[in-house]
Amino acid sequence: MNPDLAILVRTRDDRHIDELLEAGATEVLPEGLEASLMLGAQLLLLLGRPESEVAERMAAIRAERYHPLRSFFHRQGEGEAERGYERHLHTVALPAQAHAVGRRLDAIALPDEAEVVAIRRGGILVPAPRGEAVLREGDIVILGGPPPALEEAEARLLQG
Repeated sequence: MNPDLAILVRTRDDRHIDELLEAGATEVLPEGLEASLMLGAQLLLLLGRPESEVAERMAAIRAERYHPLRSFFHRQGEGEAERGYERHLHTVALPAQAHAVGRRLDAIALPDEAEVVAIRRGGILVPAPRGEAVLREGDIVILGGPPPALEEAEARLLQG
């Protein structure tokens, strides 16, 4: 093969990335992982992460031959603690009767491990809201943290 010729290979999945690279492919783009990477990037941007940080992280994942994504999908049988990620995102829609409606964020005793990442109100995303933000009926509260803290935070938002 011509060593100056760039060979781009598109695959449905990541099963043969290493073999294709060893066979001379310059880049291998697995559709499923690339789609997941793009969705993740869009989510990070919607949550207010800087574009430069998101682009940097995407480039790093591609440089690692999608290893962070590959290890995630190939270890589905393991428990969360074994996989090494304990932080999740969780959304809570606030109905009219929710305890948090009409209250400031800093007046609601959320667990220390649970963080209000954003509030979606009427189609507008408010990333990293301040403690003085007053919650309203219909708000979607986006929480981040370990699952037990998220469950407790949801209960406190809805029931007090």
